[in-house]
Amino acid sequence: MTHTIHNVLFICTGNSARSVLAEGLLNQLGNGRFKAFSAGSHPRGEVHPLALATLRSMHIPDVGYRSKSWGEFAKDGAASMDFVITVCDQAAGEVCPVWPGQPITAHWGLPDPAAVEGTDEEKKRAFMDTAVTLKRRVEFMLSLPMAKLERMAIQHEVREIGKLK
Repeated sequence: MTHTIHNVLFICTGNSARSVLAEGLLNQLGNGRFKAFSAGSHPRGEVHPLALATLRSMHIPDVGYRSKSWGEFAKDGAASMDFVITVCDQAAGEVCPVWPGQPITAHWGLPDPAAVEGTDEEKKRAFMDTAVTLKRRVEFMLSLPMAKLERMAIQHEVREIGKLK
C-alpha cells in the first residue's frame, strides 16, 4: 500500500530557531509520512547554535539545516507544499508569497527562544521548552487521520493545534 508524503513548510522571520526545531521534529517523528522544510521572511543567515544543540539532545540529527528565505519555496520548480505553518507572530502578520497548490495554512506561534536573555542555562531551557511544545503539536498533527478527513476539517484541526501549549 502506498501513502502520500505531505510536504510541510515551517516559517519564522529569521529561520534560525523555532522553524528549524519544527522541521527537525517533524522529519524525525513523521516516519516518512511528512517531509518538513523551514524558511524565513528575513532569514538571519545562520541557524542558532542552541537550536542545533536542542535537536541533538532530543536525538535528532543536527546537520543539513540552513537559514533560508521563504522565496526559495515560492519559485517555479520548488516542491509543492501541502501545509504552510508559521511559528512566530511576526511572520504570521507578514504578507506571504502566493504558495503554489493552495496549501493548508496555520499559525503555531511561540515566543522566540533566541530572544531570551539570562544565563546559559536559562537560554538552553527556553530552547528546550520551545522544542517540547513544538513536539507536542507535531505529535497531534501526526495523529490526525489525514486520509479520512476532508480538507476543511484538516485545516481546522491543524489551526487548533497552534492553540495548544
